[in-house]
Amino acid sequence: MPRPQKLRRVCFIPGATYFKPAGIPRRFMDEVRVSVEEAEAVRLKDLEGLDQEAGAARMNVSRPTFQRILSSARQKIADALLNGKSIKIEGGNFEVSARGFRCANGHHWSVPLDAAVPPQSCPTCQSPDITPAFLPETGCGHRGMRRRGCR
Repeated sequence: MPRPQKLRRVCFIPGATYFKPAGIPRRFMDEVRVSVEEAEAVRLKDLEGLDQEAGAARMNVSRPTFQRILSSARQKIADALLNGKSIKIEGGNFEVSARGFRCANGHHWSVPLDAAVPPQSCPTCQSPDITPAFLPETGCGHRGMRRRGCR
């Protein structure tokens, strides 16, 4: 019996999850499905510019696993771009981490990723001078809500 797959940590759920070439009706094109953790790997490596070791640590996976996730995502995206297919981001095997924040006085805290609005002030000192913060001791924040999707 194979070992159960570990949940991959995701810090960002994209707001737009469907992309298609302009001018081609949806019914005439094939669709490529990119999992949420594949989109996260592309975001960490290509958008944030992290190396594979740092990206793997942020997703709570090994470096070879991060490489496999990233390669799969890039192959799917290249196929869609070069062959006129639509891209749908959905599903996967992941957990959503909390978002971290820091105030000007040095206090750190996190809120669930699906919180309706970001905090307006520090819960400890009420300072309105807050910024998003990466919480290095836990990756993206503490373990947040768990989600499992289809593969």
